[in-house]
Amino acid sequence: MRNSVSTFLAGLLLVTCSGTAMAGARPPAKPVSLAFYSGKWFEISRTPNAGQRDCEAATTQFTSTGDDAFKVVQVCRKGSASGPAKIFTTRGTILTGTGNAKFSMSFLGGLKKQEYWVLDRADDQSWAIMATPGGNYVWLLARQAVMTPAAKAVALARVRSLGYAKLEFPAHPAK
Repeated sequence: MRNSVSTFLAGLLLVTCSGTAMAGARPPAKPVSLAFYSGKWFEISRTPNAGQRDCEAATTQFTSTGDDAFKVVQVCRKGSASGPAKIFTTRGTILTGTGNAKFSMSFLGGLKKQEYWVLDRADDQSWAIMATPGGNYVWLLARQAVMTPAAKAVALARVRSLGYAKLEFPAHPAK
């Protein structure tokens, strides 16, 4: 078990430290409500990356811990949407002066920190586009595991307009 957790953490670290070069992510388009950092987000699409290889039904649960800090629990299902869960827990902090649109999470017991940007979002915050500032990785997240076709089309068009063309779509359990 310890070895699989170490492998998973190493994969997440690889995602945050390497990748195909892009010119860099554009700055966030609009401020984000603090409500973004509470509740569950479902991963709708992402840039293919080694850290999430064979990862289906990925979710991120944010829980506020006060003072612009939050706990993060990420779940990835191995092999299929109903496969065994790999769970990763960490902490994050909203970066001041960013309209709550940038945050940092620590990995490997605080040895590595990675900044993330919320590049854009639906006005009702039903979906959000999150990326690393270097522009290597992007994630389309939604509050529901399945987006309406219209909302998904709008969100994916926005992801592509930001320069992310190569995406993969992890499976989610059928309702």
